[in-house]
Parts: sequence; C-alpha cells; structure tokens
Amino acid sequence: MTPKTDKRKYLQPETVAMLNSMALRARLVVEGYIIGLHRSPYHGFSVEFAEHRAYGSGDEIRHIDWKLFGKTDRLYVKRYEEETNLRAHLILDTSRSMLYSSGPVSKLNYANSLVAALSYLMINQQDAAGLVLFSDQVDTFIPPKSKPSHLNAILTQLDDENAGKDTRVEPVLHEMAERIIKRGLVVLVSDLLDEPEQIMNGLKHFRHKKQEVIVFHILDRKELEFDFNTRTKFLDMESGEEVVTEPWHIRSSYTDLVSELQSYYRKECREHLIDYFPVFTDQNLDRSITEYLNKRKKLG
Repeated sequence: MTPKTDKRKYLQPETVAMLNSMALRARLVVEGYIIGLHRSPYHGFSVEFAEHRAYGSGDEIRHIDWKLFGKTDRLYVKRYEEETNLRAHLILDTSRSMLYSSGPVSKLNYANSLVAALSYLMINQQDAAGLVLFSDQVDTFIPPKSKPSHLNAILTQLDDENAGKDTRVEPVLHEMAERIIKRGLVVLVSDLLDEPEQIMNGLKHFRHKKQEVIVFHILDRKELEFDFNTRTKFLDMESGEEVVTEPWHIRSSYTDLVSELQSYYRKECREHLIDYFPVFTDQNLDRSITEYLNKRKKLG
C-alpha cells in the first residue's frame, strides 16, 4: 500500500482513537475518506474544497484575488461568510452514558471523531459549522461560521474524557430549536438514552421551524447484541444503580427492547422527514460521512 492510500486506515475508529490531536484526527479521517472515494466505482457526489469562486458580472473588482490571477490568468473573487451555502449546527451528546465502551473506542470518542471530521468537511466546503455540547443542559454553544480559523474553535471543545452529567435530550432540543433562527441543517449525535417520545418531540420542534435534521444514533455493539456470557454486574453510568444477573436470563427481552427502540426511531423519523442513521463504534467512519454527504446533496 502506498503512503497515500494508507490514509484510509484513519477511517477505522480504533486507529483514529489513538490520535490525541482533534485537528489531526479530523484531517486524516477526511483525507482517508476522499482517497477511498476516488478509488470507489461509485461516484454519487464529489468532495470539493474551495476558497474562491469565478468572477462574475456584478462582482466588485476590489474582491478579485490578483495573486491568483497572476498564477492562473483567470479572475476569481474571494468567498466571504455571507456567501456560505449551508449553516449547520452539530449537536453532540456528552453525557456520562457516552463514556461507555466494550472495546478500545467509547461512544464519546467515536462521536468526537465524527463531529471533528464533519466540521472539517463543512468548513472546507465553505459551509458554516457550529457546535452544541450538552448533557442535562446546553454546556457549550458555538454559532456557525465558515472561516477556516473557526474550525479550531470547534475542535478545541471536543474531549474524549470530559463527560457531562445525566442525559436530558428533550429540553436541550427545544432550547436550540428556539435559539437557531436561520434555517439550515441540524445534526444530532447521541446515544439517545432518554425517553424516546420526548426526544422525538424535540426533533419535531426543529422540523416545525423548517430545519433539516439528521440523527446519528451512536451505539456500542454490545448494547445491541448483549453479548455477555458470565454473571455480570451492570452499572448505570448516570444514576449509579447496579443490577447483578445472569445475562442469558434477560438477553432475549433486552434485545427485543433495543430492536423495538430502533424501529420506533426509524418509523417516527421517516414520518417527519428526519434522517435517522444508527452507527456502531466498531464501524468505519466513512459510512457516516457518506450519509452526511448524501443529505448535503439533497439540500443542494
């Protein structure tokens, strides 16, 4: 494998998790994705980064990049924040349940990698990206901007170890639905461990405000398959409640419950034109990036 194609290894969550720098994590994930895209026979969309656009009738001469003209003999004007194509708010769940991990990658670690990569991709495509961190309340709110320097403001807030408190999704979604004035894209990244009906109420509030919404449901594989084979003590990471049991006694009921939960989200999101995408922490990040780009393509 050449050094260039080797960057595709950074789509593997366990490889990305070893990188302490969020900036490096974001760049390598996106570069690995683009390399994989170029090698793929499927080309449903393109990934283009641009800081300029061609000069057109009505553009002010003072905005022409004369240095670029000297190199290319073509007229281009610099793009500014008000020319942003899309405003996106990345809403990230940092509650204590997101620290769960049955392997090398926690849900929070995976979610941070995804948010970092999406932020990098958005800003380099001249879209505006903003960040919301929450647990039981909004802890951090960074309004969307498309300036390259804004990426660092987002990435410095992402932390694999520093989780918040209990999960309270609905009030956070309602608050942000009222605070976000301009229409755009809302990306919720969460394990959705709260009352499903309440979460859907919050998501429907965004749709009522004419926002486009995509939900990345972050799951650990064992949360779905309940693959525990010995007597186990289960600890609620938020309430501290403990249950000791033989896993096979409750496996069938548990897996049925989780399956019903996913079916509920799929059905409700489909009915309200919300994109719902379950993601496991052992899956390569390219699937989630593709899902976002497909959504971005639909939005024009």
